[in-house]
Amino acid sequence: MHTTDLSRRGFLMATAFGLAAPGAAFAQATDWKKLPDAEWRKRLSQASYMVLRHEATEPPGSSPLNKEKRKGVFACAGCGLELFKSDWKYESGTGWPSFWTVNKGAVGTKTDFKIGVPRKEYHCARCGGHQGHIFDDGPKPTGLRYCNNGLALKFIPA
Repeated sequence: MHTTDLSRRGFLMATAFGLAAPGAAFAQATDWKKLPDAEWRKRLSQASYMVLRHEATEPPGSSPLNKEKRKGVFACAGCGLELFKSDWKYESGTGWPSFWTVNKGAVGTKTDFKIGVPRKEYHCARCGGHQGHIFDDGPKPTGLRYCNNGLALKFIPA
């Protein structure tokens, strides 16, 4: 079962069987994927809005999260879904926060052809907000690099 396609009944069943995405709160009543554009503009800074809702990319090296070393979690800046544990972050040298894995069920993917070659884009499973792209040049054990826009994340210290 994919948490990206859950109805209310499906969400309750997934929660009961432990299949709901990490950070999915039982009391969460917001249907994040149906929020109107005007509401997203109110909730987010202009820069975060452009990344999360219109798949923009922040300049490399511009995110303060590149230097974040504390224990905690990195959550979607749009809806708060916990995407990454701080232990999964590493310095990729790319200029964007990078992680070698993601919380199970926390993201959905699609193929992006915006630069003329196929790339695997990932987005928040709860609100659909654009996070970044997945590359196969990461460290062990996965060999993956989740290259994330810092503007699409918020850090929650442990």
